[in-house]
Amino acid sequence: MTIQDRIKTRVKRSKRSVFLRSDFKDIADYDQVGRGLRNLAREGLLMKIGYGLYARARVNRITGKLMPDNAAGADGVLIEAMERLDVDYKFDDLSNMNFSGQSTQIPASVKIVPTDPRFTRKITVGKQRVNEAR
Repeated sequence: MTIQDRIKTRVKRSKRSVFLRSDFKDIADYDQVGRGLRNLAREGLLMKIGYGLYARARVNRITGKLMPDNAAGADGVLIEAMERLDVDYKFDDLSNMNFSGQSTQIPASVKIVPTDPRFTRKITVGKQRVNEAR
């Protein structure tokens, strides 16, 4: 069984939808894991969402494009990525008002803002991305 096959098996069996490169360090060394993940991204099993961050993907039945394989969509992938990186975050004001019940308006997209201003990592899923700290 090749390294890529072992990575593919672990991705398919996992309950997570966001993977770090370090999740596969017991399979092979850094460069080999990187090549395996890159090949799986080319095949369409994974999509790269940031440096060393990958999300499980599937083909959208309507558009035929890759999309994250998560029940919560792109927002869920971004939240899971922030939690996997152990980064504290908060939601924007409109989303907080909706979550707390102060507003009945539902925001078109949830904006995730890291609380640490030193967090500069770019995490993007489609058109959704983590905003810079304020």
